[in-house]
Amino acid sequence: MPIKQKQIFYFGKTRTDGNTQMKQELGGKGANLAEMTHLGLPVPPGFTIGTAICADYVEKGKLSERVLKGVQENLLLLEKETGKQFGSIDQPLLLSVRSGAAVSMPGMMDTILNLGLNDETVEGLARAAQDRRFALDAYRRLINMFGEVVKGIEHHLFEQSLDTLKARHKVKEDSELNEQGLEALISAYKQIYKKATGQPFPQDPGHQLREAIEAVFKSWNTPRAIHYRNLNQINNLHGTAVNIQSMVFGNLGDESGTGVAFTRHPATGEDQLYGEFLINAQGEDVVAGLRTPRPVVEMQQWKPQIYQQLVKIKTILERHYKDMQDIEFTVENGKLYMLQTRTGKRTGLAAVRIAVEMVRQRRIDKKTALLRIRADDINQLLLPSFDQKARREVLTRGIAASPGAASGVLAFSADEAVARAEKNEKVLLVRRETSPEDIHGMHVATGILTAMGGATSHAAVVARGWGKCCVAGAHELEIDERRKTLKIKGQSFSGDDVLSLDGATGEVIRGALPTSEPDLGSEFATLMQWADQVRRLGVRANADSPSDARRARELGAEGIGLCRTEHMFFDENRILFMREMIVAETEQQRRVALNKLLPFQRRDFEGLFKAMHGLPVTIRLLDPPLHEFLPQDARAQRALARDLGISPARIKKRVDQLHEVNPMLGHRGCRLSITYPEVLQMQVRAITEAAINCLHKDIDVQPEIMIPLVGMDSELQLLREQAEDVIAATQKRKKYTGELRIQIGTMIEIPRAALTADAIAAHADFFSFGTNDLTQMTLGFSRDDAKSFLPDYLSQGIIAQDPFQSMDITGVGQLVRMAVANGRNTRSELKCGICGEHGGDPASIAFCHTTGLDYVSCSPFRVPVARLAAAQAHLSS
Repeated sequence: MPIKQKQIFYFGKTRTDGNTQMKQELGGKGANLAEMTHLGLPVPPGFTIGTAICADYVEKGKLSERVLKGVQENLLLLEKETGKQFGSIDQPLLLSVRSGAAVSMPGMMDTILNLGLNDETVEGLARAAQDRRFALDAYRRLINMFGEVVKGIEHHLFEQSLDTLKARHKVKEDSELNEQGLEALISAYKQIYKKATGQPFPQDPGHQLREAIEAVFKSWNTPRAIHYRNLNQINNLHGTAVNIQSMVFGNLGDESGTGVAFTRHPATGEDQLYGEFLINAQGEDVVAGLRTPRPVVEMQQWKPQIYQQLVKIKTILERHYKDMQDIEFTVENGKLYMLQTRTGKRTGLAAVRIAVEMVRQRRIDKKTALLRIRADDINQLLLPSFDQKARREVLTRGIAASPGAASGVLAFSADEAVARAEKNEKVLLVRRETSPEDIHGMHVATGILTAMGGATSHAAVVARGWGKCCVAGAHELEIDERRKTLKIKGQSFSGDDVLSLDGATGEVIRGALPTSEPDLGSEFATLMQWADQVRRLGVRANADSPSDARRARELGAEGIGLCRTEHMFFDENRILFMREMIVAETEQQRRVALNKLLPFQRRDFEGLFKAMHGLPVTIRLLDPPLHEFLPQDARAQRALARDLGISPARIKKRVDQLHEVNPMLGHRGCRLSITYPEVLQMQVRAITEAAINCLHKDIDVQPEIMIPLVGMDSELQLLREQAEDVIAATQKRKKYTGELRIQIGTMIEIPRAALTADAIAAHADFFSFGTNDLTQMTLGFSRDDAKSFLPDYLSQGIIAQDPFQSMDITGVGQLVRMAVANGRNTRSELKCGICGEHGGDPASIAFCHTTGLDYVSCSPFRVPVARLAAAQAHLSS
């Protein structure tokens, strides 16, 4: 039967059906197990039930006879290769059953080890291994895992029973329980199983295997799996594969062990083997955080030959896969077995370092390096760290599992974290250990703190993938989830107390600490240089102050794509003059107030021009409705009346006059300039005077005046003429005879403007798409109110992503594409860019590249993301 028609794929010395190119059919785990077998690495043999069978099972709710027959055929092949027999009393073949989709989803699926044990085969295993304690330990683990994964029995029931037995036998670790203790534990586990299910633990190995396979398939559509896929936008997968593999045992005594490692440090990218291992343990012990693992480098003292073998395998895997790998391994009686390899999740810092160093090591080329890094992960490099000069009261230390600095109040469950985050509280999720059920709480938390686990625990892996700060394995934590309290060395903390986590040191700190800017490192500069050499799109920043502009330029911005002048008026030194202008009853009174604002505006623009010397600065004229600048409560209105020397009644009357039912569609943008041309005149005069002053100081200025909310060409025509008149008059008054290049354009944020772009372009030097408002007006979604229904749209698949985070290409994108084409039909040299939040979204940037825009503009801290995303868009086009 050709491989493409197969449903079940064997891997071992007898034959290996799959390879790493078959991830869609075998899932990532199965494809890599086959590939490692091809490479000659020590992989226990087994077989993979393909993802197509998962899709069939989800549809029909049962396994077909053809699948069951195929499982039996592959089991016979596995028995022949291992010399063991599934269900045998003498030489029992035990199996591990693991899931594995085409895309890695850590913690989303379920694992069962030691499958095939029962009351009789456990004694056969004991005789074969000459170690009855080991066999009993393997059996109790099977009952536990099978009960949780297949039957949904709550984990804490087994955990409580284990804690009781350990206390009774006066031991700290489960590995210290003797045979009698384990026999009692097996009996207790069986009782838990029977009480929860109404049936005894199944003694038929074939029945165990069938239920385990079905459980893995069922886990594909559990709420936590669906939630993880939705969060990470994992779509278009058939389902998960099932990997059935002959067991190797790391819990056979002190000559055995198990571990998880990365071929490079997943947090820093350092080129060294990094991970953890446990002696006399099975694999789930490491990732579950039930015991504290040892750093993998300490294997040199335990098993130096095994450590060196791992180092050689690290090199083999990196040369073959050309990327950092995440591996699982087991040592059985001094022999190493490889159980898994996959592309390792890493922080943004590590991703950049690994990519650049692999280019230098000639393992990949620059194009591969640029395409490999998720552009959004660059944000992690810009994560703040705590100010090292700040005094810190360290309460305890754990493992620095994921970098960053986070402060917040304490939430003791995922649901509590979500509820408090919805109230705009910064939350630290505090757990004994996290599990897949905590995903939604982990996603909203600013940081994650666990008492158990290590650098490869569930909490650590998920946190690193999301760029969240995580401190794991802080063993001095005493967490009472029911009472919602935390004790550290006798000190108690409740949910309203604030703690800080330092993801670089593992420190847990009392209170909130000030943060400092990160050191981006030479690899970051190298990567950004490569990106700049490739990309066609320009990258500007949205900045309203000289400090923002300087920071943006440091991060590689090539100009300011949006300066929101309204932000300049809220300063305490000028808000009074702005309010004086708004409550004025005559034009002359308004001009008096505007003259007081003029010096401030001029100084603002001079600061921006100086900071962006030689680069364009796009300045949007006043946009929001005037009522936003006035106080709404009576007490503040009375205070303003006193400051202005007028009656409170006059203030209230003006507030009432400015009230609008729908301010977003009301008296704002260019409409303000049409009603109050003196506002436009003051701002254009300030821009012109600032430009002339800077030119006298040999500062290269490139001002661009952007008139907002234009929907009709006649609006722009009128306001452009007014602006040009002010520029000419100011130049004459300042007696400036040199060249003064001030472009005038508009913000396309109304659908009508996009539809009539050909006419509007006749009066515009540039278009800047304000995709925030364009999205609201095109979809009819209020950005402030859509949160009440957007989650339903996303969960039900009505939309694929939040349109305010990633551009709606089909609708909003069509308007942008049309406006660019029609605008350039009128004016071929028309410059086009976007300045909404989408300017920092990689998917939206890819659209801007293909549409032929000249630049994107985003917040300063998204500039590096945009630079890399623009390069990736060009390389992928």
